[in-house]
Order: sequence, then C-alpha cells, then structure tokens
Amino acid sequence: MSSVVSNSGFARSWYGAAIGDFLASDANEILGKLSRHAGDGHFSDQRDAWLAQIDLLHTQLKGLDGWVFFEFNIPRMGRRVDVILVLGSVIFALEFKVGETTYDRAAIEQVWDYALDLKNFHEASHNVAIAPILVATEAKAGVGNFEADADNVYRPVLTNADKLRETLELGLRLANGSTLDAQAWARASYRPTPTIIEAARSLYAQHSVEAIARFDAGAQNLHTTSKRIEELVDKARSTGQKFICFVTGVPGAGKTLVGLNIATQRRDEKAPTHAVFLSGNGPLVAVLREALTRDEYFRLKAQKKKVTKKKIATPVKAFIQNVHHFRDAGLTDEKAPPEHVVIFDEAQRAWNSQMTANFMKRKKGRPGFTQSEPEFLISYMDRHQDWAVIICLVGGGQEINTGEAGISAWLNAVIEHFPHWQMFISSRLHDSEYAANNSLKLAQRTAQTHQEDSLHLAVSMRSFRAENVSGFVKALLDCEANAAREAFAELSARFPIVLARDLDKAKAWVRSRARGSERFGLLASSKAMRLKPHAVDIRVDVDPVHYFLNDRNDVRSSYYLEDAATEFQVQGLELDWTCVTWDADFRFNGSGWNYHDFRGSSWNNIKNTDNRNYLRNAYRVLLTRARQGMVVFVPPGSASDPTRSPTFYDSTFDYLKELGIPELV
Repeated sequence: MSSVVSNSGFARSWYGAAIGDFLASDANEILGKLSRHAGDGHFSDQRDAWLAQIDLLHTQLKGLDGWVFFEFNIPRMGRRVDVILVLGSVIFALEFKVGETTYDRAAIEQVWDYALDLKNFHEASHNVAIAPILVATEAKAGVGNFEADADNVYRPVLTNADKLRETLELGLRLANGSTLDAQAWARASYRPTPTIIEAARSLYAQHSVEAIARFDAGAQNLHTTSKRIEELVDKARSTGQKFICFVTGVPGAGKTLVGLNIATQRRDEKAPTHAVFLSGNGPLVAVLREALTRDEYFRLKAQKKKVTKKKIATPVKAFIQNVHHFRDAGLTDEKAPPEHVVIFDEAQRAWNSQMTANFMKRKKGRPGFTQSEPEFLISYMDRHQDWAVIICLVGGGQEINTGEAGISAWLNAVIEHFPHWQMFISSRLHDSEYAANNSLKLAQRTAQTHQEDSLHLAVSMRSFRAENVSGFVKALLDCEANAAREAFAELSARFPIVLARDLDKAKAWVRSRARGSERFGLLASSKAMRLKPHAVDIRVDVDPVHYFLNDRNDVRSSYYLEDAATEFQVQGLELDWTCVTWDADFRFNGSGWNYHDFRGSSWNNIKNTDNRNYLRNAYRVLLTRARQGMVVFVPPGSASDPTRSPTFYDSTFDYLKELGIPELV
C-alpha cells in the first residue's frame, strides 16, 4: 500500500498502510520506502530504530484492524510522529524510545504535544479521541491508565515493548465513537497557528508560510497579504520605482509572520531583491535570534556537523536586525544600504523628531538633528538610485513608550519630503487605534496614495481558540460594556478567562490548564509598583530569552511564575496561558479609567494624554498575549496600607466581573 497523499499534494506520512498489508510486508520493504524520504545523514542513525519499531509492531498488531502510519508530519512543530495508529474510533500517537529503560519527561511532553497539535490544528482530529503513548522499549511497565481531558485528548500513557498490545486494547475498550476512515483522516487539512517563535524557526529552515499557516475562510488574507507584497516588490524593481507599504492587523493577526516570510524568501544577500527584517523591539529581536541560533545549532549537530553557536549566530543576526543598528549604519556611511527591501516591524513605535534629536545629541554627538526616525529611515532607503521598497507593519494601539511617533510620522515624512514614493496603504489605517488622523487624510488627497484591502490582517492567529479576543479586549478598554459582554460570551467556551483575588489560586489555575510543553507566564504592567506584597516586583530585570525559551527546570523561565514580564518584554511575543496581574496604576472608576504612576510612597495622577495612552496600551498588550486562555489577578488590597487601599482595586474587579468573567473560588 502506498503512502497516503494529502489534499495539498504532499505525503503526510513516509509510509502508510492498512495493518493487514503492513503485517504482510517484509521489514526491509517497509524500510526501503522510509529510506527514500530520509536525508543522507539521517538514514544510518534511523535505520536500526525503524527496524526495531517495525519488528515490534509486526508482533503487537496481529489481529487488529486499522491503519499504521510511520513518520507522520506535524508541520507546526517541524517534526514527525514516529507512528500513528488509527484503530476503531481512536488515534494513537506513538513515540518510541528504542533501548531506553526510563520514561524521560521531555519525551512525555513531546508525545503529548503531538496529540495536542493534531487535536487543535488537524481538521479530522477535532472531534475524535487522541491517545499519546510513549514506548520506552526496555523500561519497566509504566502508567497504563487512560485519562481524557475535556477535549478528548488523553494524558500520555507510558508503556514498554511487552505491554504495548495490552495498552492499545485498554485504550480501545474505553473509547466510544464510529470507526474512522483512516485514509480520509490522513488527507484532512492541517491548519496550524504557530507562535511567532515557531514560525520564525520554520521559515528560517526554509519552509514557506503556506506550510505553517492555516488558510481557512477567516484567515486566508495572511496568504493574500504576503502575495500582494511580493507583487509590489517585483513591480518596484521592474519599473524602477520606490514604494512604501503599510500593513495593519489586529493583535496576533500575523503581521510579523508576513514580514518574516518576505525576509525569508528574499534572504539571499547576492540577490537583487535581498530583504532584511528590522525591529526596534529589542526583546523580540533577542528572542528570535536566540531561538533561530539554537534551532540551527541542534539541527546541524544532529547531522554530525562541527559547528559553533557563534558561527551560526552571524547569519541569523543579518536576517533579523535591530532597526537602530540599521539606522546608525546610515549615519556613518553616506551610501545606500545593501538591501533594496526592508521590513519595519511595529513601525508605529519609531521615534518622533524630539526623541530622535535628543538621542542624536546625547549619544551620537549630533546637535540640531531635525528628522524624525521615519523620515531618516526613508531618506536612507531613498539613496538607492533605481528602486526600493519599505514595508511598515503597523499594530493598532501598540504605542507603549515615550517618544514613539505613531504611524502619522511615516505618512508626514512621505508627503512632505518624498513625494516621488508611492504609498500603498491598508484600507483600515483610518481606524482610531492606528491614530493616523489628519496625516491619513492628507495622504489620501495625493496621487501617489493607493488604498488596498489586502494589506489588512483582520483575524487573530494568536488566539486560535477564539479569534475575537482582541475585540473583547478593545471593548473592555473602551468601556463598551455591552459589546464586551457579547464578545466574552462568544469566546468564553473556547478561550477560558477567569478572575482571581488570590495569586496562588491564579497560578495554580494556569499550571493545571497547561499540557505538554505549553508555555505559561506571569505578566504585569511596568507601572505595577504595589504588587511587591504578592512577591511580584517588576523592577527585577527579566531576560526575555530565558523567559520565553528556557525550560521548566530554569528558575528564569516563564514556567516558574516568579518573574513578571512587562509589556516591554512581551510585546510581539506570546504564551499559551497567562496570569495577568492588575495593579492600581490603571483603575476603573465606574464609567472610565483613572491613570496613576507610583512615585516615592504614593500614587500620582497621570495627566499627560500620551502617557495615559501608553498605560492603556500596556494593558492592551498584556491582555492579548495568551493563545489559549488567561487568569486576571486583581489584588484585594489592604485596609492597613494606604498605597493598596481596597477601593483602588474593587471597582476594577467588579467591572470585569460584570462583563461575565467568572471568579475562581
């Protein structure tokens, strides 16, 4: 029986057959089919493991009716399940550790992740039972009990070679449902929503965005936007023009993914359309660089190649750059940059003229600098005599720091200083959260401005369980209570949100929800200065690399729920589950918000409009970091502490509860 081919035309598994055909096939025949898919450096290491798996299953599957798949592709994770068994109404995902005498925790998480990935992103697996099994062939008999969670994904079952058949039969006895069509199941669409770290890893390993992003009706414009930008790059080059594109999107919609895809497709430094991904978000740059470096290092080490992390890090740094380093290169060299295509992530966070002038005077010894950062960056690209493309990825309501210019600074720079540049603008740039205001009206009056629907990403890819989380958060922050209630009612079944007044209970809830390697973490506003009685001190310097990439054994990782990351460390990144702490800096007053900054020993009102917006946006960032659910901790306060009066917190808690968010008891 030939391997099953999916609807998209690629072999979902390296070998797939009905169990009867599998049992009738010689081990070497099966091995030959597997070997055709393995790379040169992979086959020799894998051969013995495959033969052991084939021999074991030849013994253990006799008399069973179903299908067996070897090396079943899990695109989002960039890995393959050793074996999938489709038996009756159950999908068994098997991870083999041939010769192992213990059940490694990392292996347990790995097989659990496979099952969760299938459940969440494989269309034919949404409503079926999925049982992950870790087979450590030489271990003592492990945990053979099957315990299902609410979504019908079983907790990992541990077994050895001798007990595998017994384990499978136990799982089948517990399962209910109709017999599955294994071939139809294997051909079903796979629609992943990767984290930005997963997406960067996959793209850098030279997969296309099509391989890692879903394309259902709600999210198909991710592909449309990427394709349109590619067309504009090619057009600019062929016609010798200069284009600037403004791509908008709700939080988590995939703006950064679009940018990384373009940079990946055009990362050949010798190619005329070489592109570079730029971000002023230091934590995002650091995390992505380290993630790509680690991934490439372990991949090459697995191929028995002699490599060092330092050597690998060099091209990674060229692929993802800090926008300020790019800018500084333009200050020291009068030539055009080597890249004709640049992608500015979170372009709205570029500095205004005052911030830029201050920096240039203090750090660069250039008093009297008059350009805003957007104006200088465009002028740098304008040095190209032939053509150039700037792609600005714009988040709504994402300005969180003093001196961030917003998108109007980019529009003003083009209108006033670069009228020969063509502007391609998202049709949603007029929305209030993008704060383009009068600059957009002026731009729309010029002949060089083109408005396009394809440049807006309307659906959140981060919250794959509920795509209207960003809408709920917007209504919550805008104090549109009815709209917030409606949005919460729609999302709550698939995206749990709960309230807590006890931080220990909040942490316990997050820990109990996370499965496999799902990442969770503690978040707080950078102005949350009175959470210290709860052992949350935002003055502790959180390293985002350790926080987002290190495992459960590292006290610096998010898993420990000890260090709270602020909006500055998490913007652009995400967690599966979040514990959002809500301090007295941002208080509901019954009809709107009061804004406070803690100085010395007391809270002070924030009067500056920009600073109020920064604080409001900080909570927007914190409340939109979760992919699967969150708990919001609002402290009870203390009547004996004037800096933590219960009145500072109760109105906020009551408001959130009135929106329908249930309280943990």
